Amino acid sequence: MKPFEFTKRNIKKDDTSKSVALFPKGHLFLASGLACVLLAATMATYSDKTAERTTQTIALQLHPSNLAPTSGSKSASQIALAKTNKLIKPAKSKSTETAAELTASTSITEPVNSWHTEIVKPGDSLSFLFNRAGLSDLSLHKFLSGNKSAAALKRIYPGQRVEFNISEGSELLGLKFQKNRLNYIEFTKTDKGFVDNSIAITPDTHIAYREATITSSLFLAGTAAGLEQGSIMELANIFGWDIDFALDIRTNDSFKVLYEERFINGEKIGNGPILAAEFTNQNKTFKAVRYTDVDDNTNYFTPEGKSMRKAFLRTPVDFARISSHFNLKRKHPILNRIRAHKGTDYAAPTGTPIKAAGNGKVEFAGVKGGYGRTVVIRHGQSYKTLYAHMHKYGKGIRTGTRVKQGQIIGYVGKSGLATGPHLHYEFYKNGVVRNPVRVELPKAESIPKSLLTNFKQQTQPLVAQMHEFTNSTTLALSTETPQKNDAISAN
Repeated sequence: MKPFEFTKRNIKKDDTSKSVALFPKGHLFLASGLACVLLAATMATYSDKTAERTTQTIALQLHPSNLAPTSGSKSASQIALAKTNKLIKPAKSKSTETAAELTASTSITEPVNSWHTEIVKPGDSLSFLFNRAGLSDLSLHKFLSGNKSAAALKRIYPGQRVEFNISEGSELLGLKFQKNRLNYIEFTKTDKGFVDNSIAITPDTHIAYREATITSSLFLAGTAAGLEQGSIMELANIFGWDIDFALDIRTNDSFKVLYEERFINGEKIGNGPILAAEFTNQNKTFKAVRYTDVDDNTNYFTPEGKSMRKAFLRTPVDFARISSHFNLKRKHPILNRIRAHKGTDYAAPTGTPIKAAGNGKVEFAGVKGGYGRTVVIRHGQSYKTLYAHMHKYGKGIRTGTRVKQGQIIGYVGKSGLATGPHLHYEFYKNGVVRNPVRVELPKAESIPKSLLTNFKQQTQPLVAQMHEFTNSTTLALSTETPQKNDAISAN
């Protein structure tokens, strides 16, 4: 048979009717060998390309910027190829690690706490505030039992501010209680309950000045000058030992006041104490300056260092009207017969506070015949004062109690033989009744010589400031048209 010559063979009729070309066996072995060679070459080519791609990938991961080779070291590509040949798993680059860490960190959800603020309204209780804040009565119980200072919140008043720090799970984590504009308590939750921290805010202070001429009353003049009620009362208390504001005030009396104004974040929150003042009553001028000694005791003195205080207050009721004077031959309005009126009657509304005229000890507190509810105070060996027709007694006032000057010992009423609410006030010296309006009152101690230098260093600048304000106000008023009002004031 000649090479590569085809032969034909008849196939059985039941297999197929077509003829099939057949190769010689030698040719078939040759074809199989060639196929194996081609397959091996293809696999080798594929392996080389795969290795090349792997090398390129690792070379990108091992970029020279991350390798920083030193002098004499292999290049980045050489290192990459070496690692590839040794089948070392490439390390993650710094950028890859940073991204992974950021992804992990942002996936963590931090707990979120929120602050809730409540302003106390009339009729509110602490329980109401907790409920409005979304806290349960159990939270309230844990708070009150977790700190003794929390009892301060049992007495809350309209306008006070309470802030709650509440977790997402409605758990109380902290609380701030604002007692007033300058003081608040902060509570923080711990494993053992709540810890408290008292915080005081120091306000900014500015010096202010007011002056006024009285045409009708001290209150109207003070209000027109821009003084608050508390400052007007303080002014009356400073000069209350020398001037009877119920009896002695006259038209054209005048006053000048140097005092502090207090601010928080630029907002005025009220007035501080009076630093220096002058009051002209019936053409007689009284001056006072505020002084705090080395023992932190604060009082008012004349610029020369004499105490403004006396051993007794001139009037035990503020701004009351004298309805009946001291008169030993007065006809009694109820008994309708001559009966000595051994004191002075101050008419005032029921419930007006009555103050102790001086330091002493309560000798009697109870009902005393026609005097009704009465308090008698003994001041040392020589003086005694009596207060009658009270509506009720002051807190803690009873026989044997020691009281201080200005302390509230009772309230105006009309108990006993009285036609209307008033205070009947008597003053005794060495057992003899005296006219409380005219009696000369003993003075309190003045500045001792050892403190006189310190006193002048502290008070003379206040006196100088008072004169500066007075002069500038006088100059300003002389260039303006006078206004018709109850007072003239200047900042």
